[in-house]
Amino acid sequence: MTSASRTLWEQGEEPGHEVAALVVALLLTATTIDLALGDRLGLLFDLTFVTVCARAALMVRPADFFTVGVLPPLAMLTAVLLLAIAEPGAVAHAQDGAVQATVSGLSGHAVALVIGYLLCLGVLAVRNQVLRTHAPTGS
Repeated sequence: MTSASRTLWEQGEEPGHEVAALVVALLLTATTIDLALGDRLGLLFDLTFVTVCARAALMVRPADFFTVGVLPPLAMLTAVLLLAIAEPGAVAHAQDGAVQATVSGLSGHAVALVIGYLLCLGVLAVRNQVLRTHAPTGS
């Protein structure tokens, strides 16, 4: 065997915009399923969010680390904002306005946001370090 197999940290090859679109689609799907099972956004959404954040960091190509690095809070904001506009009772009190429902929704899912974001940034940092260490030295 002439070439060493690539590790988990070296395998991401997807463009950032495709990963971002996939993350948003998966989160909106999880939101829909979670709301079909109950009347509020809950644990299914949180677990999906954390998992999707970690997977996105593993999928993206190194040139697009920044795109995925800023994605978790924006993806959470998108999902919560859409719910706050369409169905505020799913993330806050039903009589709350869109802004208040968005803030309440984000604060209600803050633990998942922090865990998902830290996990995403941690995976990107490890991948960056591994790629630097294994980068071919050439001149």
